[in-house]
Amino acid sequence: MTQQFNNQFFAYTKQVTEGAFKAQSLALKSLETVAGLQLKALEQQTRDSAAFVAEALETRDADALRSLWEKGASLSREQAERAVAVSQEIIAVTQKAAESLQALVQEQRQAANEAVTAPAAVKKAAK
Repeated sequence: MTQQFNNQFFAYTKQVTEGAFKAQSLALKSLETVAGLQLKALEQQTRDSAAFVAEALETRDADALRSLWEKGASLSREQAERAVAVSQEIIAVTQKAAESLQALVQEQRQAANEAVTAPAAVKKAAK
């Protein structure tokens, strides 16, 4: 009796551990993707801002300042659009990860239910 209990306990523990490992792996992969998207956006924003500052330092007259003002407004608009696009990509990655985690939980629940019902079916068959 004790041996059967130990076997079931260790099988369940192994199943839970494997599920936790899969969930952690999925979460880390999603986190890596999100960090990559954010880093890429930050690099582009830094390049654009550095180019704008370099151009601002070269401004010498009112016409160049007026042109710089328009470029600054355009740059701000482009960066806001880029931020929205990156946010949408991050939301898509997050939704995909959540769906994958939900599927993993359902698999684990089904496997646990099967593990619980299997010994009961064996006992009924033995009677």
